Amino acid sequence: MKSASSTRLLLIIAYLGFISLGLPDTLIGVAWPSVRDGFGRQQGDLAWIFFGTGASYFLSGMVTGRLLNRYGIGLLLAGSSLLVAVSGFGYGTASLWILFASCSLLHGLGSGAIDTGLNHYVAHHFSARHMNWLHACYSIGATLGPLIMTTMLVSLNSWRAGYLTVATLLLLLTLLFAFTRRNWDASPKAGTEPEVKEATAALNTLDALRSGVVWMQIALFFIYTGLEVTVGQWSFTLLTESRSIGKETAGLWVTLYWASITTGRILFGFVVDRLGIDRLLRLSMLGVVTGLILFALNGPAMLSAFSLSLTGLGLASIFPCLMTRTPQRMGKARAAHAIGFQVSAAMIGAAVFPSACGWLVQRSGLELVASMALIMGITMLILHEMLLRWDARSARSTL
Repeated sequence: MKSASSTRLLLIIAYLGFISLGLPDTLIGVAWPSVRDGFGRQQGDLAWIFFGTGASYFLSGMVTGRLLNRYGIGLLLAGSSLLVAVSGFGYGTASLWILFASCSLLHGLGSGAIDTGLNHYVAHHFSARHMNWLHACYSIGATLGPLIMTTMLVSLNSWRAGYLTVATLLLLLTLLFAFTRRNWDASPKAGTEPEVKEATAALNTLDALRSGVVWMQIALFFIYTGLEVTVGQWSFTLLTESRSIGKETAGLWVTLYWASITTGRILFGFVVDRLGIDRLLRLSMLGVVTGLILFALNGPAMLSAFSLSLTGLGLASIFPCLMTRTPQRMGKARAAHAIGFQVSAAMIGAAVFPSACGWLVQRSGLELVASMALIMGITMLILHEMLLRWDARSARSTL
């Protein structure tokens, strides 16, 4: 009974951990116009934040496995959460642009370790349903982030207060991880099961990369996260500075976008088995493209709100469903490597596409964000259809 209670407690903390992972990630999208003006920067300078976070996130994910073996997951989660909290306090108190931008390095280092560590733990101790809901918790945090920042901008006219509020919440989570660190390491270490070792050793990295389907999935994750982050981080600036929407209203609509991803991940977790993963993915991507077309049309103001919600709902199931489909499509041995490639590609996409938008809008205007997002959505749909055709050919060849 004690073991079951401890397991439930750790699952709840894991959910809280992923909420905390999403909280700081979406603050800059709402805060950027104020941060930009406060430091006297240009639109393209937002790229430094994305690149700093993305590069350090990627590096952190690459070394987390070694850190897990050396220090245990409990201490790793506590230390990583502390890094993200410190980055939040740094963002909120930085007096110079270079200090503000440097905080992105701490943010990425801490977030990458939390992301990898919790995914690693939940994948080996809980069911696929809990994994899906774990990512829904990230979306909850990503939804609350813009809401907190908007509230601070409207009520206190301070983006710094938004960062400091989130940093305080992260510091509380750090204490929770620290107090329960022995509970995490009391469970059998994830990844020590014989079948996991066998799958990892069956292929080397180069063998896995020789598969064309691996590269197609890498491209899908690269574009997906680039699209999700681009829409989430640039839509507030587009709405307020190009479409003359008030800050409070625009912040609410961005919050609605992230809330749609959250709601979709929770709901689709109940229906994916009935619909089938591939059918749900196809419907989701068609929904994304439809939402982005409506957003790019720049029609009545409420159409922007509806299109953002539809886009978020469409995006909801794509990441977890593609991740679930990986071992089914590639086999256990290749999937052990491919999942790592996909997560890395996702981090790079989340840095590259929003940064590219920053540079391009300086020359062509903010409405280019909507057009660029639409192109990304269509490309993602085409890539997935190519994967489905590959699946069909593979199925025929085995008959």
